[in-house]
Amino acid sequence: MTAPQGYVPGRHKIDDYGNGGFRFADMSHRGSILALPTGIRAITPTAWNEIDAAMINLALSEGGEIDLFIVGTGRDLMPLAPALRAKLREAGVSCESMATGAAVRTYNMLIDEGRQVGALLIAV
Repeated sequence: MTAPQGYVPGRHKIDDYGNGGFRFADMSHRGSILALPTGIRAITPTAWNEIDAAMINLALSEGGEIDLFIVGTGRDLMPLAPALRAKLREAGVSCESMATGAAVRTYNMLIDEGRQVGALLIAV
């Protein structure tokens, strides 16, 4: 069985970011990503205000047991919509929004600590 296109199974740290994409798992990807304990997948949002309930549902359905969900909102810190925060809270998942650079650093640190963390990262 092959992985769906735009999907890399397994837990991976983000090695680098910038120039419109990310490096992870010895690969390079242009565009935004959803990084979960179960794998990393390409996603379509290009700006923080394009994050919708479908993205949160995808994270919750594919992420396994997530304790914390980090949203990297691009170059600048922007708020995640209250309804989306509420959806995560109802699922028992804490959420933090931050600029993508800070989100990548935090995600990697939490991976090193063995935490069950997920991240939606808007490419910068």
